[in-house]
Amino acid sequence: MRLSKFGKKFTGKSGILQLMEDLGAAAKGQEMIMLGGGNPGQISAVEAHFRQRMLNILASGDEFERLIGRYGPPEGGKPLAEALAALLNREYGWAIGPENIALTNGSQTAFFYLFNLFAGEFDDGSFKKIMLPLAPEYIGYLDVGLVDDFFIASKPEFEFFDNHLFKYHVDFDAVTVTADIGAICVSRPTNPTGNVLTDLEIDKLDALARKHDIPLIIDNAYGTPFPNIIFTQVKPIWNDNIILCMSLSKLGLPGLRTGIIIANERVISAISGLNAIVSLAPGNFGAELAYELIQSGEIINLSQQAVKPFYQDKVNRVVAQLQSELAGVDFYVHKPEGAIFVWLWFKDLPITSQTLYERLKQQGVLVVPGEYFFPGLQEEWAHKYECIRVNYALDNDIVRRGISIIADEVKKAYALTPQIKTA
Repeated sequence: MRLSKFGKKFTGKSGILQLMEDLGAAAKGQEMIMLGGGNPGQISAVEAHFRQRMLNILASGDEFERLIGRYGPPEGGKPLAEALAALLNREYGWAIGPENIALTNGSQTAFFYLFNLFAGEFDDGSFKKIMLPLAPEYIGYLDVGLVDDFFIASKPEFEFFDNHLFKYHVDFDAVTVTADIGAICVSRPTNPTGNVLTDLEIDKLDALARKHDIPLIIDNAYGTPFPNIIFTQVKPIWNDNIILCMSLSKLGLPGLRTGIIIANERVISAISGLNAIVSLAPGNFGAELAYELIQSGEIINLSQQAVKPFYQDKVNRVVAQLQSELAGVDFYVHKPEGAIFVWLWFKDLPITSQTLYERLKQQGVLVVPGEYFFPGLQEEWAHKYECIRVNYALDNDIVRRGISIIADEVKKAYALTPQIKTA
C-alpha cells in the first residue's frame, strides 16, 4: 500500500502524535503520572453544572433526541452564536453578530482550516507562511500545514525576575513581515509557557498585521472571558482583521471538541464551507451543554470564581515546590501568567529535552520535550533543547510526586552526564 504525500505527512512522526499516543497509553491503564498532556483539571463546580445541564436535556421532552438526531448548520448552532455575540458585545463593547461566529470540531480543526486558508501555495505561484512572532509556541501548530516549510518564527527577548522566574517578550526588531507572510498567529495565554503577551505587544502586532493586510490570529483557548485561566490583567481585543479562536475544552469539555472562531463574515463563510466539506457540520453537544451558561452570562462568574482560582492555587504550589527541590540548580520557570502548564528551562542542560523526556518516562512521569514547541525557528538554538512543558492540572498529590521525580532526574542529569548534549 502506497501513501500519497498527504498520507506520508500526516502519518509521520510528530510531537502532537507522540503526545496523544502517550495519553492513549495512560488511558489503557499504564501506571503513569500524566504531566504531559493538555487535559484540564476536574473542577467540581464546573462538572456539577454540566451534569445538571445534561439531566435537564434528558428530562425535557424530545430535546435529547433532537440533539443527537439532527445535523446542525455548517457554521454551528445559531442559538450559541447569538448568545455569545450578545455576551461579548455586553462585556467588551464589541459590535459582532452571529454572522461573525462559527464553530468547529475542536480548536485543532480550527487551526488546520485557518492556517491552510492563509498559507501555502497560491494561484499566482506565490507561497506564503504563517508567522509566529514569539517562539516557543503551541505543539499542535507544527504539523497542520498541507505542505512543508509552513512557519517562520522569531526568538524572544528575555526578562528575568527573582526566585528563578523569567518571561518571554516579542522581539519586534526581529519580527519582519515580508511578502511571503500570509498571517500572524499568537496564543494568549501561550501554550506551552503560560506567557501572556502584553496589551502593548498585541496592539503592535495588530497594527503590523493591518499594515500588511494580513490577519492576526489570536488563540484564546485559555483566555478571557472563559475559561479565564489567566492570572494577569489584559484587554480583550477584536476587530475585523483579528481572528479570535476560543474553545470549550479548558472550561471542562475537551471530549466534546468544540472550537469557536470569531472573525469577519468572509472568514466565517470560508470556515462554514470547510466544515461542510470536511465534516458536514460541527457536533452539537458542546454548544448545547454550554448554551445556558453563555446565554445567562454565568459562564463569566464560573470562570472567574471557580476555574481561575483552581489553577492559580495549583501553579503557586508547583512553582514553590520547584524552587525548593531544585535549589542549587541553574533553572528557570517561565512566569506563570495563565494556561495550565509550567515551562521549565534548565540552563546548559547536558542532555536534550528529548533524552530527559525518555528518562522521565522510564520513571513513570510523562512531560513534553521542549524542542517540539519551536515551529518555524530555522536557526539552531541550544535553548530549544533545554526546556520541558509540565501540566499541573492533576490532583495536587499526583503533581507533587511528579515534580519530585522531575527534580531528581534533572539533578542526576547535571551530576552524572558529561557536559555534551546527546540526542
